[in-house]
Amino acid sequence: MLKARLRPLASLVLCLSLAAPAFSAETEPDWKIGTATVGEPKYQEGFQRFDYVKPDAPKGGTLRLTGLGTFDTYNPLVARGEIAAGIGTPIAFGAAGGATFVYETLMKRSMDEISSTYGLLAEAIAYPADYGWVKFRLRPEARWADGQPVTPDDVIFSFESAKANDPKIALYYQHVEKAEKTGEREITFTFNETGNRELPQIVGDLTIVPKHWWTAKDAKGNARDISKTSLELPMGSGPYQLAAASPGATLRYERRDDYWGKDLPVNIGQNNLETITVTYFADLDVAFEAFRSGNADFWWDNSAKRWATSYDFPAMNDGRLKREVLDNDYRDSGVLVGFIPNLRREKFQDERVREALNYAFDFEELKRTIFYNQYDRIDSYFFGSELASKGLPEGKEKEVLESIKDQVPPEVFTTPYQNPVGGTPQAQRDNLRKAIALFREAGYELKNNRMVNAKTGEPFTFEILLDGPTIERVALPWSQNLRKIGVEARIRTVDSSQFTNRWRSRDFDVLYSGWAQSLNPGNEQTEYWGSASAKREGSQNYAGISDPGIDALIRKIIFAKDRDDLIAATKALDRVLLAHHYVIPSYTSRSSRIAYTSTLRYPTPLPEYSTGFPSIWWVDPAPTP
Repeated sequence: MLKARLRPLASLVLCLSLAAPAFSAETEPDWKIGTATVGEPKYQEGFQRFDYVKPDAPKGGTLRLTGLGTFDTYNPLVARGEIAAGIGTPIAFGAAGGATFVYETLMKRSMDEISSTYGLLAEAIAYPADYGWVKFRLRPEARWADGQPVTPDDVIFSFESAKANDPKIALYYQHVEKAEKTGEREITFTFNETGNRELPQIVGDLTIVPKHWWTAKDAKGNARDISKTSLELPMGSGPYQLAAASPGATLRYERRDDYWGKDLPVNIGQNNLETITVTYFADLDVAFEAFRSGNADFWWDNSAKRWATSYDFPAMNDGRLKREVLDNDYRDSGVLVGFIPNLRREKFQDERVREALNYAFDFEELKRTIFYNQYDRIDSYFFGSELASKGLPEGKEKEVLESIKDQVPPEVFTTPYQNPVGGTPQAQRDNLRKAIALFREAGYELKNNRMVNAKTGEPFTFEILLDGPTIERVALPWSQNLRKIGVEARIRTVDSSQFTNRWRSRDFDVLYSGWAQSLNPGNEQTEYWGSASAKREGSQNYAGISDPGIDALIRKIIFAKDRDDLIAATKALDRVLLAHHYVIPSYTSRSSRIAYTSTLRYPTPLPEYSTGFPSIWWVDPAPTP
């Protein structure tokens, strides 16, 4: 499953249960309203609403948000350009619900289960015990904003367009052989392999667009093209319409009174806000000033310094604004963020070099000086979750590793992964000495205070690519430490559009980015670390990892027979990835630091695995003075 917390894609979920019996021409499939990863779904047929919503939440009010960077397309099915918030990405920077408003999916995730989905555009789902196909039956009442019904042709068109125009989706759905109409409101997706438990549900997470709209002409008589970016205001089936926009700058969403699905159980108590606006800023500090001055209603804070020092102002002190720390959004996820060397560059192909770079990163000093003790150092690709490897492998995890013993580093059996520990002058000196020793083992030497290739004399230099100035305060001390051992690391900060274009085209030495993980990893691991994605532009295999042992472990995850096997295979993968030193891990906080206007409300208790912003929040029409 792909998590949306770093927001490259919408969530794609692993299905582990509720198998239907094999279907033939003589038998009806076992239709169900939802799927679950473990056991049965919490909500059964006939449920009225999700438990965590306020069913009578007032409708109305305006929510003003800030976005970071820019946008240049409303087309959610093409891997080009920067898509506008709320179309195929979360509604705004830091908005914790991952809400998209215009388009919908066949199934919808609940927020109080680890990974269960229920029918949205589809009223039912069916698949056999061997997961060889999946069927969806569309709701007869499902409608596009122009009143036309959502049809199997729309679903097939969306699937084929997504695979043709987004390489990530093409890889993710590589085992979906075909999609075909098999009934008036029925679509069948056939898979080219069996036993892949994730496939039925990730198909249900596909964004559906209207075929009749995309294959028609626009108001100027020009043919629309689903393979290209577009700034024509889109038409969807969702609860909001994009009513107005200034390309790259502002968005205005308005709730649709005629939304077909407003009374569905999966939508009761949601989509309460009448109008949602997004104003884009190139700089986060400027965006924060807009919030402080009363020109925005919600702020998700990613800066420890700002959170600790910048909230002493009138609106906060007199109660017009509130702030909280909530951990809901992180309870069902793990994460890895850090500096990612590009293995397509020869200088980073030796893992001793990559390990040396980690010895120059002094997290403990940063925690003391600029992090206000708010962050923890990441030491797992699934940090913060039950899937993170710890200590030495044992039990099923050890069995998994031993089954491919000749394809994994031997130290995974003998040496637990541990980041270097700094924080004192002596520890830093020791770490830098270790870094120099690793460079020497890799064929480098210090010459005239420069780290050079011992054979060619070429200096070891590289560029650190950053998406905006936020991480400059972290990259600069690392760069300064590297300079002490003769390595020149230049910092290059670019805007979001340039950053996206450069990582997609692999035009970087070291990139600061990461991956959010669900508690149910699956096919997306191929996208992150698989050999098939290493050479493809635009994949999230940023480092260019291509390793047969890792490929084998990914397959063990995808085809895990039960939860215990999945956890064991995932921990084994985590351990092997760490042993190869593909990333210099940085830091994270396992909570959302949010501030918002006092007129905003949310249901209590919040759902276990999300703050639900903004979909289950509302504006109090008569706030208490």
